[in-house]
Amino acid sequence: MRKLEKRVAVITGGSRGIGKGIALEFAKQGANIAISYLSNEEAARATVAECEEYGVKAIAVQANAGDADDVKRMADTVEKEFGTVNILVNNAGTIGIEVSIEDMEVEEWDRVINTDLRGVFLSSKYFIPLIKKRTDGTVGKIINISSELSKKGRECYGHYAASKGGINSLTMCMALELAPEINVNIVAPGPIETDMILADMEPEWVEKEKDIPLKRLGKVEEIAAAALLLASDDGNFFCGHIRNPAGCNGFSVF
Repeated sequence: MRKLEKRVAVITGGSRGIGKGIALEFAKQGANIAISYLSNEEAARATVAECEEYGVKAIAVQANAGDADDVKRMADTVEKEFGTVNILVNNAGTIGIEVSIEDMEVEEWDRVINTDLRGVFLSSKYFIPLIKKRTDGTVGKIINISSELSKKGRECYGHYAASKGGINSLTMCMALELAPEINVNIVAPGPIETDMILADMEPEWVEKEKDIPLKRLGKVEEIAAAALLLASDDGNFFCGHIRNPAGCNGFSVF
């Protein structure tokens, strides 16, 4: 028996990187999948096709994570296609550009906060009612993707670190509000080998990220495994918990 057989999982930002890895792992474990994507329809369609290879139903919905109308439309689409939801993974995000607080444009601050933090609020707001509609006897799950930077910070990435710190606090509030019907937890990765990291961060930063005891970047599949634990029945006693797969970087204290 696959661990997520016949459950419905929604993964925001699921067309690439960590989101795609989670979508594929959940599909492998039998979950029907709905992903959102911002602009790359081709990548989203490819992820859907890969999910369907595991014999599950999968759909992709274009939606800006920080736009209330878009997220509401996505929730309506998922309800029409699947009826209810078991698992929500709030993954959509952007790391932003490397810039000091002094030099940061207000628009850049707003862009990152709107996507990374407001997006978690909006998806949770509109999908919680669908999770509460489930009738299969499972525990509802919400998994918010944070970051090790939510705790340790980094110069010139204040917008990103602040958004992820906000996710941590929001998650704790949600966990208290929604238990025991829905368990809300966090996966806070360290440096992971994704196209966002490799494209958006300077090469010297990427090399610096490898200066941890494990001497490498993490793999998407390793984050997907952490998410699977929280999403499956194996994670039913985790509530308000932060899992921090970070290669023993000295901040794995959650």
